[in-house]
Parts: sequence; C-alpha cells; structure tokens
Amino acid sequence: MDQILVFLQALLDQTGAVHFSFGNLVMVIIGCTMIYLAITKHYEPLLLIGIGFSCIVANVPGPPDDVPGGQAISALLYVVKEGGLFHYAYQGVALLIIPPLIFLGVGAMTDFGPMIANPKLVILGAGAHLGIFVALILAKLLGFSLAEAGAIGIIGGADGPMAIFVTVKLAPHLLGPVSVAAYSYMALMPMIQPPVMRLLTTQAERQISMEQSRKVSKLEKIAFPIVIAIIVNLFFPPVAPLITMLMLGNLFKETGVVDRLAKTAAGGLMNVIIMILTVAIGSTMAAEKFLTLQTLEIVGLGLIAFLFGTGSGVVTAKIMNLFMKTKINPLIGSAGIASVPIAARVSHIVAYQENPKNLLIYHAMGPNLAGVFGTAISGGIMLALIGIG
Repeated sequence: MDQILVFLQALLDQTGAVHFSFGNLVMVIIGCTMIYLAITKHYEPLLLIGIGFSCIVANVPGPPDDVPGGQAISALLYVVKEGGLFHYAYQGVALLIIPPLIFLGVGAMTDFGPMIANPKLVILGAGAHLGIFVALILAKLLGFSLAEAGAIGIIGGADGPMAIFVTVKLAPHLLGPVSVAAYSYMALMPMIQPPVMRLLTTQAERQISMEQSRKVSKLEKIAFPIVIAIIVNLFFPPVAPLITMLMLGNLFKETGVVDRLAKTAAGGLMNVIIMILTVAIGSTMAAEKFLTLQTLEIVGLGLIAFLFGTGSGVVTAKIMNLFMKTKINPLIGSAGIASVPIAARVSHIVAYQENPKNLLIYHAMGPNLAGVFGTAISGGIMLALIGIG
C-alpha cells in the first residue's frame, strides 16, 4: 500500500496539480467570469472570450521544469518562456506589430462622417480625457516613475492599441497589466459608464433629441484621411504609425475602388489580429505576475481613469449646452473616450432606455471618433516630453 501511495505521489509530482495555488484559482474564476459576461451579457465577446480563456489556461501550472518535457509544456502556457504559442502571440504586441494592424482594420470599418458633419463635437473628444491626467498624477503620487505614470494614465483614453504603443515606448515592463486593464475595462464599459452618466445628468437632459446631421460628401470623406495623415505626421510623429494606418484603412473604405483590400482589413485580417491579441493579453494574467500590489494599483488606477474620463465628457457636454442654441444630449459626452464603437453604443443604449425614440448612435460616433485623436495627441505629448526625459 505504501509503495502504491509513493508511486501515486511521484506521478502527481510530475504534473502541475501540486503547484496549483489559491492565486491560480482566483485568476481562473476571473477568466470564467469574463467568459460568462461575454456570453450572458454580450459584453464585447470578441475581447472577453479570448482574454478569459487565455487567463484560465495561463493559470493551469505545467509540470516542474526538472521533469523531462516539463519546460516544453510550460512554454505553451507562460508568455515569459520562449518557444510556445502564447510567447509568439505576445511578441506581436511587444514588437508593436499588432497595434498598427488593428488601426488599419478599424479604419476600414469606420465612417468618419459623424465627426466631419458636426465638428464642434470634437470638443467632447478632448473633454473626455481628464481621466488620463488624473490617473497619471495619482500614479506618480503612489511612487511610480513619470514614464510609468504616463503608461498607466493612457489607459484612460480607452484605446487599446494606443495604450500598448505608449506603454512599450515608456514602460515596457508594465505592458501586461496596462494592456489587461485597458482591454478589460473597454469590454466592461456597459457596466462602468452608465452609473456615472446617470449620476451627472437629469432625466430631462437624457431625453434631449438631436437633429439629423448634414450629409457628408464623398469628396470630404476621401480628403479627410489624407489631410489627417499629413497633420499627424507633421505635428505628432511619435504616434504617426498608428494614425497613419487608421487613415490608410479608412481611405481603402472611402475610395470605393479597392473593396477587396477594405474587406480584408476589416474582416479576415481583423479577426485574426483579434484572436492573437486576446490570447496575448490573457496569457499575461498568470497569478504570480497579476496578483501583485503593483498590478492591482495599475488596475485600480485604470478604473479611476475610465470613471473620470466618462464623467468629464458628460460635464463638457453640459458646459457646451450653456453656450449653444441647439442643445446636445450630454450622454454623448461619455463617448468622447476612444473606445470605438463601444462608448458610442453605451451612450445610445442609455439614451434609448430613457426615450425609445431617441437614436443617438450616429451623433455619439462624432465624439467617439474624436476621442481616438484625443488619445493619440495625449500619447504623442507624453512620448515627446516624458520619452525625451
């Protein structure tokens, strides 16, 4: 009997079961919760299912390294080890290959007409970025370096590729927690934003209907990406790779003569990139790396950044209404953060719940798209100032 027990123990020691910790259990539950929210609540399933599943797998320990074959199995699970699938997925993020490709796909899917039709709503794209600087200041007060604080602050822009890009440049060692916070909160915006939006608005404000915007000409839509690409490359070269690809994708879409390229960028290529990205992000959520004080501080600061960004966008819209004859619905101010089209969709849903005849999605897309440029400008300033220092 004793020999059987010894044999079973030796057999167990060659598996990862003996190394499964309470922290692993916590992270597995978090991963399962993400998948649950994606399936039952439809909270950005394209992001949460991949991130949640990869989080679960990254917290299932492999055999000890001293066991034959153990290292090869662990390499599949942990991004820090070379040779595994997750490692190469993560390299696409760390080497800044994936973020520009995401922007290419987003550009090919995006209609900038709402922003072109109502340029004054661009102000909301700036107003909704207070969270970036609140998080930056708080991070500095908590003892992070200025470069680290800048990387943490950019989470508040709600632009995943831009957060990755800036973090790799300023504080690459924080890429894991920053990307997890940015994409997780983007996916959970239908939970995060509505309470803030309702708190800062009256029922009468939430029921404001907005007039239909003017029709934007094809010439305007074609000229827009060309003009923006020139401006960004002239004045904001640190973030030019991302915005340039965004504009190229949009030019593919608007010219109407390269449908194959536009459909590939917005369809097949984008789907592949999303799968690689979510695997890369989720694979950084191993308990020993994620359940640390520093990571929890970053995640907490990211939430604060999202809350302040949402609130400042709504307040900016309310201030604008003091000087405008035709009032705008302040709910679209929260869409000024750069998560396209998630933030615009949340603005529309909250308004629709108050007034089923109030269709705000088109109007909300204006500040939502402006938020992309607001985050790019914020990131460019950080890279120019902090990067040099």
